Amino acid sequence: MINFLDLKQINFQYRKELIEAATKVIDSGWYIQGEQVQCFENEFASYCGTKHCIGVANGLDALILIFRAYKELGRLKEGDEVIVPANTFIASILAITENRLKPILVEPDERTYNLDPKLIVQAITPKTKAILAVHLYGQLANMPAINKIAGKHGLLVIEDSAQAHGAGCNGVKAGNWGDASGFSFYPGKNLGALGDAGAVTTNDLELSQTIRALSNYGSHAKYENVYEGINSRLDEIQAAFLRVKLKYIDLEKENRRKVAKLYLQEIKNPLIKLPEWKAVEGHVFHLFVIMVEYRDSLREYLDSHGIQTLIHYPIPVHHQKAYHNLFDLNLPISEEISKKTLSLPISPTLESQDVEKIIRILNRYTNHN
Repeated sequence: MINFLDLKQINFQYRKELIEAATKVIDSGWYIQGEQVQCFENEFASYCGTKHCIGVANGLDALILIFRAYKELGRLKEGDEVIVPANTFIASILAITENRLKPILVEPDERTYNLDPKLIVQAITPKTKAILAVHLYGQLANMPAINKIAGKHGLLVIEDSAQAHGAGCNGVKAGNWGDASGFSFYPGKNLGALGDAGAVTTNDLELSQTIRALSNYGSHAKYENVYEGINSRLDEIQAAFLRVKLKYIDLEKENRRKVAKLYLQEIKNPLIKLPEWKAVEGHVFHLFVIMVEYRDSLREYLDSHGIQTLIHYPIPVHHQKAYHNLFDLNLPISEEISKKTLSLPISPTLESQDVEKIIRILNRYTNHN
């Protein structure tokens, strides 16, 4: 079986270093908010090109805390509208509604699956206060256009960079385009921990200080609680693991791009719509997502040939039971994406013969129903 993503194989490459990192933390006797977290925050901020990084418990918390901090700072208030792509993972929406803000779902560009700037403009109302730009599947959203719109209308720009570690445009990486950005280091991400972990990046000192306090029981100093905060902190041991893996992120990124390049060059089946990839640095291929009319048929066909695939987000957000009272929308592009897209294996450790097999099997696919 060609696995969709073999985390054991990915982490095995760094096994010795990971064990050394874990041992160092264990032997230190310091397991929360210590040297490893501080070093990782500095190193990841440097990698993204930002002034500040705050380690948190997971990617959802990163986004929740950004919106919460802007409320505490008076930049947002309950009921404000946040424009967000309709075809994103539910975490993007949860972060908005958790803060009693109103998500305004906007259809994506059919070519990139990211926010369509033209539709952003059409969705802006007097209540619009922010845009949540999701770099879906690892491809940077059209940030120059989004920032231009935001500047014209006085809107905050928040990046959901959970899938886009290292993606860039004009030399500027994901996490350094907006006012703040949320990252996930879930094990399957391009920069994955060995458990849950996340971070916020920003160039805003006041925002970073507010988020750091909110994530630590609302406290800047022990037993002095400025806010009704939460406990959302990056563990020392996960920070240590992330420091190891951060050293290899660009190598893994290039390995993913090599696989993607082969897929794009060699998959010739007219039944399969391939993703768009224009700017080399703009996509890090967290996922390689194709579109096909009869998805279940193709998935069963690939499975019968020992190729594992996944379906990402088969139920669009506006059809989720959790939000049945919030959305009553007709979003045909997002609904088509949810019904017809399929994610192919694109692990950085995928062997060339496996890539060749996947391409060969896909090109032989003929079933129409």
